Amino acid sequence: MTTRAFQGTGWRFPIRVNARGGTSWSSGEQDIQESIWIILSTGVGERQMLPDFGCGIHELVFAPNNPVTHGSVMHSVQQALVKWEPRIDVLSVRVDAPEENRMLIAIDYRVRSTNAFHNLVYPFYIREGRNVTA
Repeated sequence: MTTRAFQGTGWRFPIRVNARGGTSWSSGEQDIQESIWIILSTGVGERQMLPDFGCGIHELVFAPNNPVTHGSVMHSVQQALVKWEPRIDVLSVRVDAPEENRMLIAIDYRVRSTNAFHNLVYPFYIREGRNVTA
């Protein structure tokens, strides 16, 4: 089995149409990065045929932006990636809150088949349980 075969090939995310009118594909490390994004963007219970798929951060959308919530986000992200993305080892998950209603989730990971290190920053927007103007 080649490294590329283990990393996989799938529909590009978001789904796009190529110049020939067909579906665009991604493979290798790009496919892994898109898979991580899909896992983090999907709430648990959102997929009817796979109800356990996703990340529990969406349950924290009205939580206060404080260190306790940051710890919950880090734990949820770590657990979701360990469970749903077997092609990587999660090295660290960090949360930074540069604004009142936005967290930046920084994920450092290693692709198992190549030992290549990568990182991804996922923006997570929260609205605290009080009136916040847009």
